[in-house]
Amino acid sequence: MTDAPLDPDNAPFHDLLGLELVEWRDGFARVACTAGPQHANRSGITHGGVMLSLIDQAAAYAGLWCSVPGNIRRAVTLDLDCRFTGQVSGGRLVAEGRVVTRGRNIFFCRTEVFDASGAMVAFGASTHRWRAGSEGVEGQPRGRD
Repeated sequence: MTDAPLDPDNAPFHDLLGLELVEWRDGFARVACTAGPQHANRSGITHGGVMLSLIDQAAAYAGLWCSVPGNIRRAVTLDLDCRFTGQVSGGRLVAEGRVVTRGRNIFFCRTEVFDASGAMVAFGASTHRWRAGSEGVEGQPRGRD
């Protein structure tokens, strides 16, 4: 067992929101966030942008798993939609992203967000494009962009 992060190249945006990659394998990623007062909108509930960010990041990670330790894959989001099915006043949120299909340069995902009780509070679909060199599961050495 190791305490090393699943993604050693964690984005500063993830730190800002408190996003944590908790499970990662080919075609699947689980990302979590503990929503607190800093995530609230003017109505005192967790801002939808937090859940949308969870959807975007879990989906992207699902398509970016890399089979070669030490290598990396990168992508950009081309399209992202979200439907909110509930509201959250705080607590642990977990997003599960799955690759639905993938082509040579593009992958499509579905993602669901659950609150601390396990109720689905949002879901979405997204389209992502791998950056050059990231199309294969082996990725590329870090620092080569």
